[in-house]
Amino acid sequence: MTRGGRTESGRTLVLGIGNILWADEAFGVRAVEALHRRYALPEGVDIMDGGTQGLYLVQDVRAAGSLLVLDAVDFGREPGEVVIVRGADVPRFTGAKAMSLHQTGFQDVLSAADLLGGGPTRLTLIGVQAADLSTWGGPLSAPVRDRLDDVVERAVTELKAWGIAVEARDPPLADTGSGLLRHGLDIAGFEGHRGMGS
Repeated sequence: MTRGGRTESGRTLVLGIGNILWADEAFGVRAVEALHRRYALPEGVDIMDGGTQGLYLVQDVRAAGSLLVLDAVDFGREPGEVVIVRGADVPRFTGAKAMSLHQTGFQDVLSAADLLGGGPTRLTLIGVQAADLSTWGGPLSAPVRDRLDDVVERAVTELKAWGIAVEARDPPLADTGSGLLRHGLDIAGFEGHRGMGS
């Protein structure tokens, strides 16, 4: 991240992208929320709910030496299928095959980071094929929700492969009010309040 005007390019950013108001669009946010609740990450590793901030994420991406992105994707595969893409295989230009449901915005972020100088030298996207993108205020669909644990564990495996010490919290942080999201916007509060939690 950039702190006090100094870029710490050795830092690692775990970034969840998504819109919690549109069913499976929320997956990336829910995944980093679950990761934060279950695992403690060391100094030098930042975990962030990137929501739908788009180009507002450029400075954060520029400052990251390593970037792990968790998101819903659309590869036309079976709902809930996990897809992992690394390095140059993560499209960085508008007009590529749409991979992420926020692809245009995130491609622009990566391209802007490159143009401005900086950006990650190590990049991995872990995505889950979405099933429901049309339910306003809806929960994650069952096949996508069922992949949360798997994606969190794959994220941990990826971080450990990068040489990052990840420690399980014992016990995990409480579901409500202790994650990245508060004020009832965490998954338990948001979906439970509407009677949609499973």
